Amino acid sequence: MVIRTKGREFRAENKAVLLDFLGVKEEAAGPQKVMGDVELIASVPFALAAGGEAGEGIAWTLSTFDLDRFSERIDPAGWDYKRYRDNPVVEWAHRFDIPAIGKIDGLTADDEGLHGLVVFNDRDYDPFGWAIGQRVKAGVIRAGSVGFRVIEIEIPDKETAKDGTMLIFRKQELLEFSICNVPANPFALAKNIEAAKPEPTQDLTCPTFWGGIINNL
Repeated sequence: MVIRTKGREFRAENKAVLLDFLGVKEEAAGPQKVMGDVELIASVPFALAAGGEAGEGIAWTLSTFDLDRFSERIDPAGWDYKRYRDNPVVEWAHRFDIPAIGKIDGLTADDEGLHGLVVFNDRDYDPFGWAIGQRVKAGVIRAGSVGFRVIEIEIPDKETAKDGTMLIFRKQELLEFSICNVPANPFALAKNIEAAKPEPTQDLTCPTFWGGIINNL
C-alpha cells in the first residue's frame, strides 16, 4: 500500500505502519473511524467488459472485493464518488505532475465492484495519453489502480482473517484512477480484449514541452 500525505509519498511495508497513519488500534477488531486525512493508493482487480469498447469508452471494473497481495480488501458498498464525478481523471501511474491521460464516464458501484467507461485523450492534443490507450486496446497494458481517501477501516476477527485478510476498507472516497504497468493485485488484469488493428503510421512526436517531461519520467 502506498500512502500519500501533504508532505510526501511512501510505501507502508507492513500493517502496523499503515494503521499508525490512520490512527486505528490494531488490537480492536471491527469497524473504526480513521483520524487523519490520508490518501491511499491500491492496485486492485479490474477487468474489461466483454467486447472491449462501449460507446466512446472502454468498459472497466475498477475495483472489487478480492484479496490483494497486501492482504487487504476494499468493500464495493463503501465507495463515495460524488466529488470524483466532477473531476473524473484517469492518470498514468498516479502521476499528479503530468496532465490526465483520460477520464471516466458512467461511474457506478454494485455488489461486484466499481465500474465505469475509460475514455482516453485524442491523439491530436495528447499523443502520450492516446498511446497509453492504444497499448491498453492491444493488450500490452492490462492493469489499473485506484487512489482513495480512507474513511472507515475494519480489522477482521480471527474467523474472517483465516483466508489471509488483514484489513478491510469499509468506507472510502475515490480520488483518481490510474493505468499502470505492474499491479499489486494478481487479479488486476484486463480481460476479453482484442488487439486493435494498427492505424497508419504518423508523426507522433510530442511537443517540446510535454515531450521533455515524458522523456524524463
